[in-house]
Amino acid sequence: MIKRLLIANRGEIARRIIRTCKQLNIETIAIYSEADKDTLFVKEADESYLVGGNRVQESYLNVDKIFEIAKEANVDAIHPGYGFLSENASFANRCLKENITFIGPSPEIIDLMGDKIAARKTMKQAGVPIVPGTEEAISSVEEAVMYATDIGYPIMLKAAAGGGGIGMQIVHNNDELVKAFDSNSKRAANFFGDGSMFLEKKIEETRHIEFQVLADYHGNVVHLFERECSIQRRNQKVIEEAPSPFVTDILRKAMGEASVRATKQINYTNAGTIEFLVDGEGNYYFLEMNTRVQVEHPITEETTGIDIVEQQIKIAQGEPLQFKQNDILQTGHAIEARIYAEDPITFFPSPGNITHFSLPKGECIRNECAVKEGDQVTPFYDPMISKLIVKGDTRTEAIANLKGAVNQFKVEGIKTNIPMIKEIIDYPAYVEGNTTTTFIQDYYQK
Repeated sequence: MIKRLLIANRGEIARRIIRTCKQLNIETIAIYSEADKDTLFVKEADESYLVGGNRVQESYLNVDKIFEIAKEANVDAIHPGYGFLSENASFANRCLKENITFIGPSPEIIDLMGDKIAARKTMKQAGVPIVPGTEEAISSVEEAVMYATDIGYPIMLKAAAGGGGIGMQIVHNNDELVKAFDSNSKRAANFFGDGSMFLEKKIEETRHIEFQVLADYHGNVVHLFERECSIQRRNQKVIEEAPSPFVTDILRKAMGEASVRATKQINYTNAGTIEFLVDGEGNYYFLEMNTRVQVEHPITEETTGIDIVEQQIKIAQGEPLQFKQNDILQTGHAIEARIYAEDPITFFPSPGNITHFSLPKGECIRNECAVKEGDQVTPFYDPMISKLIVKGDTRTEAIANLKGAVNQFKVEGIKTNIPMIKEIIDYPAYVEGNTTTTFIQDYYQK
């Protein structure tokens, strides 16, 4: 059984993991950078250790130092949260070698799903539809132009080893592809150590819909229904909701079964997410699998009543899932708005001192927050400072609750995207549920 757990992360996800661990009587060990020494998660953990300087390479990506702390603190397990080392197969493998439980899937599965080409092939074998595109990684622009001509524009250029929108770009002709290939390949090489690319047909008028899955070591696999994640800027999600206003019961059943089938195909364990692109006619295509807890997991928790972090820990301990697919119900409607310290027009980060910070309160409101009044938002990390989650019996009620909550949310001293959130949820297209992946370009940036 896990008694002491190190959190290899920071901010709101570290606080989120601490909260569940307290309920499970598991002691938590936080690691923190110099920039984070006075933050909330450091104070809330049972023990906290300085891991390094401000830069992520010196701190949250400093693997040797993390394991040095893990040994000193005598931990049983490490939870990587999301980002940083959460989908790093060598880190998961190091946990195995150090006899520390990694809260996540095996290194082999992380590697498989991290390789976007291999993931596409695997899903195809599982009978899950994939977007038309290249079957192998592409290392030269000449190859890319040849394949793009066959597939047909517009094309999504993507990093074969990547994720999170890094190295991704839409191109509409050969000239754009030639210009984009080199820069995106170099960026992918810098972020992932692999500059190879692949091409996918750009599906027009799409929605980004993902299914949360849980799988234990006893062969049990379930899905926790879908999340609609189509409202994005620069391929990063801004507003998510569950259930999707677009997905019908028939489509939900088909996509849920495909998600479970895909999870079983790779002998996956722990929590994961199967992400799909869905066109206007309800055709769905595998996009990628995230082998970690998602930023937007709270809306699934709110609509199913299942604590996903708790399930991650219990699965890692070898416990079987205590529910079957038919036991899981999706009730009500939940929406999450990501609050970023950034300019709402340019999307540029807005570091600085938070002079006033006031969170909305109410029975239907859940705040997952990384900061407090007086904190310094630094330029070293992702600019997301909080997640605002609301629930209602219906989508209409949830939207009304979100509008009320956003109006209560007060931040001074830095710029935030709160004005942008307010505008988006006021648009008739959003209220009507017409939330495709081009929503921000079509409405907010018009």
